[in-house]
Amino acid sequence: MSQFPIDLGAYQRIALNPNNPTLTDEQRASLKANIQLCRDAIVFFTATGAARGVGGHTGGPYDTVPEVMIMDALFRGSDAFVPIFFDEAGHRVATQYLMSTLNGDLPAERLMEYRAAHSHLPGHPELGFTPGVKFSSGRLGHMWPYVNGVAIANPDKVLFCLGSDGSQQEGNDAEAARLAVAQGLNVKLIIDDNNVTIAGHPSDYLKGCSTAKTLAGQGVTVLEGDGEDLDDLYKRICTAISTPGPVAVINHRPMCPGIVGLEGSTHGHDVVSVKVALEYLESHGRQAAADHLRTVQAPKNDAVFLGSSDKWDANRNVFGDACVEILGRMSDAERVEKVRVVDSDLEGSCGLIKIHKAFPEVFISSGIMERGNFAAAAGFGMEAGKQGIFGTFSAFLEMCISEITMARLNNSNVLSHFSHSGIDDMADNTCHFGLNNMFADNGLSDGYATNLYFPADPLQMKACLETIFFNPGLRFVFSTRSKVPTILDSNGNEFFGGDYKFVSGKDEVIREGSAGYIVSFGEALYRSLDAVERLKQQGVDVGLINKPTLNVIDEDMLAKIGKSPKVMVVEAFNRKTGLGSRMGTWLLERGYTPKYAHLGTHKEGCGGLWEQFPHQGIDPAGIMASFLKD
Repeated sequence: MSQFPIDLGAYQRIALNPNNPTLTDEQRASLKANIQLCRDAIVFFTATGAARGVGGHTGGPYDTVPEVMIMDALFRGSDAFVPIFFDEAGHRVATQYLMSTLNGDLPAERLMEYRAAHSHLPGHPELGFTPGVKFSSGRLGHMWPYVNGVAIANPDKVLFCLGSDGSQQEGNDAEAARLAVAQGLNVKLIIDDNNVTIAGHPSDYLKGCSTAKTLAGQGVTVLEGDGEDLDDLYKRICTAISTPGPVAVINHRPMCPGIVGLEGSTHGHDVVSVKVALEYLESHGRQAAADHLRTVQAPKNDAVFLGSSDKWDANRNVFGDACVEILGRMSDAERVEKVRVVDSDLEGSCGLIKIHKAFPEVFISSGIMERGNFAAAAGFGMEAGKQGIFGTFSAFLEMCISEITMARLNNSNVLSHFSHSGIDDMADNTCHFGLNNMFADNGLSDGYATNLYFPADPLQMKACLETIFFNPGLRFVFSTRSKVPTILDSNGNEFFGGDYKFVSGKDEVIREGSAGYIVSFGEALYRSLDAVERLKQQGVDVGLINKPTLNVIDEDMLAKIGKSPKVMVVEAFNRKTGLGSRMGTWLLERGYTPKYAHLGTHKEGCGGLWEQFPHQGIDPAGIMASFLKD
């Protein structure tokens, strides 16, 4: 730990006995010292992520340090526990990394590589990926049902599951509560109830909802209190341990207590900025940590992509801009009558915030309840002429499959925006990859219209929405977390500019070629275009096809590429379930037999940002090398 600028060797390895619910003066002093030490460390090393541009998610792990310190001391004092800090709020991963270091599994200096590419410290804990990490959290609100199973396998042990008011919004937890109560499972929930999620305060957008009352209504014993009152917190945890069956220890506190400029703010959910972190560290006497933080620099991607302009924008935000422009042409009464937008606490990430600000009368701020929110949007769009609009991350599409089927069976009209598709800029890593988007097209061939769209750049995103906005049926529009450049034609003009019109179901020739064609879409298109241009410079005349409507066969284009020498699909979707897994079948069914290759995401992530693409071999260099293979 000598290279880490905060002396983690000062951590006091005390042991606590839950049979004595009162802290001694010495135990209290040790716990307070440990709490301050660990909170300082968390602010520091998560801020190195902020300095690199990969985010920090500081508030959650910072908040829950008191209960984690108590849990660690309890684990040390008795073998009555399963000694794992199970946590269903995956963004509190800093807790797992810090405890791995304190337990000797992870060198302290590694913490300063937080969320960096190839550091094995992604934004959610992954079992087998990071030394000392003992579970994979998956997405928000997915751990409690899993911990129930661990409790069934360990009937003589006490299990803790760290939770939050945000994770408790997921429907999984309601089901987990019922099973835990019915089976008398010895699961003790330690819930940080700070009234903060990404987009706002639950007390504002889910009026009438109470985490404590909800759990009590499921039959869970609830113990509420101030999470910053150490003696009361310890007493309630001890009471939970001695109480048979599931117990929820709910700890109320503002987010980021004591951090000037962040306390109680939604901004604490993600990253403590370098500026705020420096002020915090220096005010707490951590000058060495502050000095080191000033030296951290963000890695730069200096690649120049041929065939694209130097204009970059985030399609996820362009979605919102385009919707606002279209909605602005409607009368006030028509908008209220025909359109309703249902958010899932991600309006700022999916571009829906643009609609919220422009037309709040058609916007519903809702919680972390993707299944119910999609179903509500679909129900609104059940009547012809009405339309529900829904948005969330692509990784969560898998959670909505049943609701998508129900929407189709009821002939609903839903325009869904699933952002953060693929793998680009995904420091959260594997559990947040948006890989299985083709699952949305799960109806029968004669079923209700379902089209999947992945525009290649901001101009095509706008054109796509202009065409499909009022179409009936289910429409899924995908975008990436990352910005993308404007695609240029062979003359250097904007390919999707001027009088370009988007035609649903039609593929587009971006570059002609006699040696075969690469077929791509979304953020893989500009990388494929770069590879095509460089191959042409080498005398390999390869063409490029954009397939913005992912699940509709363009017979004319399929015939064109099918008669070429070679076809290679390049995508960031799952190689097992993506476009490439379908296109080879489409070609064979029609008697076309070009040489066929398929590149896609096929292995666990590496963290970082753009580094995910070369890691999967779908960067321009990987595309070129694969196309040149016999």
